[in-house]
Formats: sequence, C-alpha cells, structure tokens
Amino acid sequence: MAIGIDPARELFRELQDEIEAKFRDLEGEGGFTGQAAALPHGGLSRPRVLQNGARIEKAAVLYTHAIGDSLPAAATDRNPHLAGQPFQATAISLIVHPRNPYVPTAHMNLRFFLVGTQNWHFGGGFDLTPFYPFTEDVVHWHRTANEACRPHGDVYARLKANCDAYFYLPHRHEARGVGGIFFDDWTEGGFDASLAFVESVGKHFLPAYAPIFERRATIPWGEREEDFMLFRRGRYAEFNLVVDRGTRYGLQSGRNVESVLASLPPRARWPYDYKPLPNSPEAALTDRFLAPRNWLEVVDKSGD
Repeated sequence: MAIGIDPARELFRELQDEIEAKFRDLEGEGGFTGQAAALPHGGLSRPRVLQNGARIEKAAVLYTHAIGDSLPAAATDRNPHLAGQPFQATAISLIVHPRNPYVPTAHMNLRFFLVGTQNWHFGGGFDLTPFYPFTEDVVHWHRTANEACRPHGDVYARLKANCDAYFYLPHRHEARGVGGIFFDDWTEGGFDASLAFVESVGKHFLPAYAPIFERRATIPWGEREEDFMLFRRGRYAEFNLVVDRGTRYGLQSGRNVESVLASLPPRARWPYDYKPLPNSPEAALTDRFLAPRNWLEVVDKSGD
C-alpha cells in the first residue's frame, strides 16, 4: 500500500462510527451531537459528544483531518527536524466519563502524521482511569491490550512502560490511572505493518472496555463514592491541562477549543489536602492499583 493519508483517515472514521454506536448502546438512551466543520487550512473536524446521559455523564469521540503549512510546536518538540514543513494529520480521540463511580473513565487516541512527502509516523494508545478498581477489570484491560499487540511482535511490555511513564502527574508524584499501552513516532515494519498495528489497537478498545462498563454500571453508589470520583476527576483535569501534549497541540493548531477541551470531565472538585482514610476503599486506589505492576501476572484471589 502506498504511503498516504487516506488509509489512516478511513480507518479512524470507521472506528469513530463503531465506538459511537457502542457508546449509544451502553448509554441506552439519548444520543451524540456535533456538526462536522472544515478546519482553517483544510481538512475536517467531526466531533461527536454525548452529555448528561443516565449512564454516561459525558463521552466524546472526535475525528479530525488537518492540513497545515507547519506543525505546531507541541508536535516538533521531540522531532525538531520536522519543523517548518507542510503536513497532514488525522486522528481519532475519545474519552468516556461514566456517571457511576464504579465504572472507570477510559481514553484512546490514535493519530497519523505525514510531514512533507516522506516523513510519516503513527502514535497513540489507550489507558484506563478507575476510581474504585476491581482487579479482574484491570487484568482484563491489560490482557486485551496485550492481545492487540501480540500479532505485531513482543511490544506490549515496552508500550505499557511508555503508558505508565506518560500518564503520570509529576507535580503530584502520582499516576493518573492503571495505564494501558502508548506509543509515539511508530513506523515499525513499514507503513502497511504500522497501519495494521494501529488498526489492531483501535479494534481492541471496545473489547477491553465494554465488558468492564457492563459489569459495573449497575452497582449502587452514594454521595461518598461520587465525591471521591469528582476528586479523582480533578486529577484527570490537571493532567489534561498541565501535562498532555495532545491538548497543547490542539490549542496551538487553532482547532475549535470546544473540541480540544472535550476530554475534560463535566464535573470535578479540588478539596484541600484530601487524604483517604487508611484501609478504606478510597485508599485502595493508591495503595494497590496506581503503582506500575505487571498486570498480566496478577491472579485475582481476593474476589474484589
């Protein structure tokens, strides 16, 4: 297959349709809104956003194809040799903020850059941010991530380590969640193999996430659990606004700010110097789950 924007663009639009349809099914009522719009220098933005649902408080599944004369600084920090060259980029980015604190927040981003006529790379991955984690859910998430990687070589451990390193709040000395897989500047095996790898990652997101959502969405919760979820959502917002390169890239590229910030949670809170009670369900998140570990080797013997 010739290197070009079209195969990646078609894949990401297909994934947007599939994931939006599944989120509609998980929600059970209501729907997505958002109108396609041309971007300032060419291309297309197709945001799809669900808000105030009964089971999903907010979900965004965003597709973009951008054309420009030169990459924003957030895209050239690691690749300064690409600065000042014309480019095309296409991506799918999604976030789901469930209403039930026992259902984790989940995120995926997949992207392709073609800079000039010869330089190209893929990037992306998916990660999970639970509030009240269940061992079986985290193990399932990572096993499915490993399955996405397996046909393309022994890369899961490396991409998991990348994810643990990236989704980290240095000012809090704390991980955002339980990770997943993450990769930058991916060209391994050439264009066809790289496209197939990215397709595998995209196609494994729903098998990784939907069973967790369906298992936990009917668990009763109260004010305590909701308050803790909103506190942890504050950490999520901090990461997106302070650390995330994707947010900086979107703001620097002149895209619609509503789409760029669609990943932010609809509600969050910042209680001063909050610390969970020792041995509480809230403390279990940091005590047992946020530190990086090899989830493929974890055996759930607790029944949690």
